[in-house]
Amino acid sequence: MANLYRSALQARFAKAPQLPPLSGEEEEEEYEGHGMSLPTGMGPPAAYHTPNPAFTPISASGYFEQATQVAVPQSDLDVRVYYTPPNFEDGTVIICHHGAGYSGLTFACMAKEITDMSKGECGVLAYDCRGHGKTKHLRSENDTTEEDLGIDVLTTDLVNLVQAVFPNAQTAPSLLLAGHSLGGSVCVRACPTLQQDQYRITGVAVIDVVEEFTLEALPLMHSLLNARPEGFDSPEQAIEWHVKTNTIHNSASARVSIPGIIVPAPEGSPSSSPPYLWRTPLRSTAPYWTSWFTGLSSKFLGARTARLLVLAGTERLDKELMIGQMQGKFQLVVIPGVGHMVHEDDPTRMAEVLVEFWRRNERVIVGVKKVGEL
Repeated sequence: MANLYRSALQARFAKAPQLPPLSGEEEEEEYEGHGMSLPTGMGPPAAYHTPNPAFTPISASGYFEQATQVAVPQSDLDVRVYYTPPNFEDGTVIICHHGAGYSGLTFACMAKEITDMSKGECGVLAYDCRGHGKTKHLRSENDTTEEDLGIDVLTTDLVNLVQAVFPNAQTAPSLLLAGHSLGGSVCVRACPTLQQDQYRITGVAVIDVVEEFTLEALPLMHSLLNARPEGFDSPEQAIEWHVKTNTIHNSASARVSIPGIIVPAPEGSPSSSPPYLWRTPLRSTAPYWTSWFTGLSSKFLGARTARLLVLAGTERLDKELMIGQMQGKFQLVVIPGVGHMVHEDDPTRMAEVLVEFWRRNERVIVGVKKVGEL
């Protein structure tokens, strides 16, 4: 039965190829992204140098079982999805939404840890949101227009993707929504809509984003973006820059995730242009920054499911969340020794936290309140 269920889930992804081995041009496409999610450790522009073999990209094929494009007509998107389904009929799928500028492969190392720790009871689905990674519009002419990254649009995209992958809410696996920074805000907002559509939501996990702290930091974003290089000479150089500036502390994760956030410079670019440019022009998303995070704390505390907040430091807890924590409205976990990219810096610990949260709340005895339902 378990194998039949697994096959049925896999069949929903038409023509779902394994990630190809990273060699030649294809390996430059298969990785994930850098971003805006209020990054830390920004450093000076990258100087030209030969690729360092210590930062050679790593294929994501060892971290997810499938990499495929899923058509989501309601959003006019052809969404890149990375997926490892659960082994069992009563398994759970953790749906992961990345922060601005990154892609689904930011969760690659963590996803592998989750499936191993849960012995296959938890599957993981991570995806590239619109304007990021390998997600494109179904109508190619729309790829040339400026992308709408409004919070309501991104939230609707997540709901539409879930409906495309699991069209029958009654037979769909239970879902745990996990988002980093902007992704956390999207997951919190998508939760009630999915529940209204009768999907079973085990919980919502927000990774290293707090409304008050984030809104206060937004004025610094332009100076942080000014400190970034315009581009890079190679994927290796992009990886090295992220590691050496401490944007990502874990070189193994960066080697999987970073190459997908850069793209070859288009034909006709000035000769002074670097060979590789950022996939997502973060400065153009500035009009959306405030709306992404405004109201996040109240919506998180109001979610009618188990709630988890994972932070890299307790100083990022605002007053509203401090009161909620004292009232037992959510579980708070602080992971030491990491930066903003918590799930990349320490994917093992992040996986432990999510699996423990899932076990605590998915198998609750009827009548006993989940974490966050007090």
